[in-house]
Amino acid sequence: MIKSLLLSCVTMIIAWAVPQYAPIHEIKVKGLAKDMVLVDKVLVIGTDAGHIEAYDTQEYKKIKEIALPNIHDFMGDEIPARIMSVDKIGEKYLMLSDSGKGGYSNLFLYDGTLKQLISPKDKKTIIKARFVDSEHILLGYLGNEAALLDIAGNKELYRVQLSESKFSDFALNEDKIQAVFSCESGVLNVIETKTGKKIKELKGLNVDNVYRVDYKKDLVAAAGQDRRGALYNVKTGKGSYIQGNFLIYATALSPSARKVAFAMDENNDISIFNTLTKSKLAVLKGQKSTLNVIIFANEHRLYSASDDNNVMVWDLDTKH
Repeated sequence: MIKSLLLSCVTMIIAWAVPQYAPIHEIKVKGLAKDMVLVDKVLVIGTDAGHIEAYDTQEYKKIKEIALPNIHDFMGDEIPARIMSVDKIGEKYLMLSDSGKGGYSNLFLYDGTLKQLISPKDKKTIIKARFVDSEHILLGYLGNEAALLDIAGNKELYRVQLSESKFSDFALNEDKIQAVFSCESGVLNVIETKTGKKIKELKGLNVDNVYRVDYKKDLVAAAGQDRRGALYNVKTGKGSYIQGNFLIYATALSPSARKVAFAMDENNDISIFNTLTKSKLAVLKGQKSTLNVIIFANEHRLYSASDDNNVMVWDLDTKH
């Protein structure tokens, strides 16, 4: 009895010792934030209101807004296109949206003018798109296929089936030479982006759908429906996981990969861990709804977007 009481006290003291942080700033966007990237100190946010908003992260000023054409839903009503995936390279912006027709996707490129690369007539069910370079786009299909789209010729250079499980997410590594794909089975596949060749299969830590992944410094973080925040070493294929108490919807690695963020409780708090020791370093409190994206700008500054119109800015050097 005394031993149990002492253990409970120690656990509570450890929990209290973890510093808690509130957001230092909130960016209000039009619509629900569905996807977000940080490129060249510009935060690009895609919403379900049919447009993207780009913000300078020095002063949080909006520097660009690009709207997509409205679509028609299954009832024939005109509605905004829900943007599921965004990216930026140089002055080019990428926007993937639903089309309202048969579950097929629209893919747009903006480089001063808006160009449609993929439309419903192409009958493609693409869930995520990212630039590999200024001339090529990596695509993740619903059926867990990876494809590389050549922009100039508007054709796929390859399309490979990674597994029979439904696609969830992919993440490129820093030089965009490799990408890790996740799916509903919990198995992760690492591919070469240039060829589509599968170079590593990561499995054993997640036993259910992996909602989100990140990939930095040969380390992969995986946010699982099984309440496990997994960390894999890509070179060895081995790793371990941090047990959460709720579905883990989002994750991100810091640039050094020494820190990992997981959204791992029902309050939508973001927990920051040391990737080597798995010790909890901080808790970010204040998110209002289910997290979609977490991004580390550096080792102390983070951005997060959830299913609302608030994008949060966090600083691990500034407690509130």
